[in-house]
Amino acid sequence: MTLQEIPSESFRERSIPVLETERLVLRAPRLGDAKTIAVLANDRRIAENTARIAHPYRQADAEDFIASANLGNEAVFFITLRNGAKEQLIGACGFTQVDRHPPEIGYWLGVKHWGKGYASEGAAAAMDYAFDVLGWDDVIHCIHVDNAASQGVAKKLGSRNLRRVSMPVPYENEPVDAWGQSRAEWKRSHQRARLMGTFLDS
Repeated sequence: MTLQEIPSESFRERSIPVLETERLVLRAPRLGDAKTIAVLANDRRIAENTARIAHPYRQADAEDFIASANLGNEAVFFITLRNGAKEQLIGACGFTQVDRHPPEIGYWLGVKHWGKGYASEGAAAAMDYAFDVLGWDDVIHCIHVDNAASQGVAKKLGSRNLRRVSMPVPYENEPVDAWGQSRAEWKRSHQRARLMGTFLDS
């Protein structure tokens, strides 16, 4: 791919929708986010629970990631917290599809934002978009067997543990399970949760 073929940041930002929830805004990455993303991601606990984030994670790594985001068969959103007229960047989520596997939704947050329900709130908005707009029939989340927090998010979303999966090199020896659900299951569980008012309580 030549430089002329790489879409501009403004073009890619227009191509990615803005998803809004009660507390969050999910939007396309911007190069100006690199410093904040590097600070958030440069924590060993983040690297231990994600397949694409190494430790240490530097600003140059964040710049490379942002420059390549949303170029192929993926959609990357940065998760921001509503803070009056300002926004606070707290993590990321995104979609990807490889070969014939079901599309995957992944998510991560800076450590200081754990335990506040932001991951489930952001992932729920992403899943609504995936099912309602993209028309997906199924989604999965690939989660390390020791990542209890992400398993908890998946359960809250209504996903279930489907099977053990093989990861690509260099993560082929990591024990990872595919959690997931169908569009019909999402609609049933999401509607029930909305009626009960419990979906984002924790």
